[in-house]
Amino acid sequence: MAAAPLRLLRGTLLGGLRGPQRLMATEAGAPEQLRRGFETLRVTREREHVLHVQLHRPDKRNAMNRAFWREMVECFQAIAHDSSCRAVVVSGAGKVFSAGLDLADVGSELLMVEGDDPARKAWNLRKKICAFQESFSVLEKCLKPVIVAVHGACIGAGVDLICACDIRYCSQDAWFQVKEVDIGLAADVGTLQRLPKIVGSQSLVNELAFTARKMMAPEAQSCGLVSRVFPDKESLLQAAVAVAEAIAARSPVAVQGSKENLLYARDHPVSESLRYMAAWNMGMLQTQDVPAAVQAAMDRKGTEGALFSNL
Repeated sequence: MAAAPLRLLRGTLLGGLRGPQRLMATEAGAPEQLRRGFETLRVTREREHVLHVQLHRPDKRNAMNRAFWREMVECFQAIAHDSSCRAVVVSGAGKVFSAGLDLADVGSELLMVEGDDPARKAWNLRKKICAFQESFSVLEKCLKPVIVAVHGACIGAGVDLICACDIRYCSQDAWFQVKEVDIGLAADVGTLQRLPKIVGSQSLVNELAFTARKMMAPEAQSCGLVSRVFPDKESLLQAAVAVAEAIAARSPVAVQGSKENLLYARDHPVSESLRYMAAWNMGMLQTQDVPAAVQAAMDRKGTEGALFSNL
C-alpha cells in the first residue's frame, strides 16, 4: 500500500520522540507533487521550512525497487521547486536505513535489455544506468541542503544515496558496505565518483570497493564519511532535524548559493571556481538578506533573529 505523504499526525510523534524537540508533521504548504503520494517514500513537513523524506519499505528493509528509483526523481524535483522548503532530512523507516538495490524487482530489468545487436543493447542499457544515476544526482541538483540520518545497515545503493547528500549523520549501530562487487558489478550510480572526494583516501575507497567489507560507524566518522555519530535512532533524528532547522533559519539566498558553489568547487579548479563565485555574488550580494542579517547581528539577535522571505 502506498505511503500517505505529509499526513497530519495531530499529536502523533515520529520515531517515539518526546518533549519540545519532537518531530511533528503537517500538510501546510506542501507542493501538489508531494501530496499525491508515493509507494516507497513518505514525506512530511517537520518544521515550517523543513521536509523529511523517509525511505518507506520497512518490510523490505527499504530495498530500492523500480518505483523507488522513479519516485526519488519526482520527489526531489518537487522539493527543488517548493519555495517554502529550505532544508531536507532523509532517513529510513524500520530497523535499517537501506538494504540497497531490490534485486528481485530490478535485477530482471538490468539483465533483459532490448536491442537487435550488441551495440543497440549496450545503448539501451546505458540509458537505464543513466536513469538510475539521476535518482541520486537529483539530490545534488536540488539546492536545498540535504541531511541524511543513517541507522543500521546502509548497503550498496544506500551508500550511493548518502554520498549525494550534503551532511551525513549516523547512529552507533550504523554500518556501511559498498556491496556491488559481491554481485558481479562495479558500483555505477555514484559511490565510485563521490566517495573519494568525501573521505580523501583513495586507498580506503579502493579497499571498500574491491572487498565489499563492512565499515562500522566509528571508522565512518574517522574517515569523514559521516560528521557525527549518535547513540540511537531517536537522538540521530532529533539532531538531523535540529541542524535542518538551523539551516532553514538562515538566508536561503546565502545557503543555496553556498551549496551551488561548494559543488562547483568540488568539480573544478580553484581559479575557475573563484571566477564562478565572483560572477555568482555580483548578483546575489544585491539581496536584501545581507542588510537584514547584518542588522540582526548588530541588534544582537543573531542571524536567526532575521526574517528571510522564501526563495
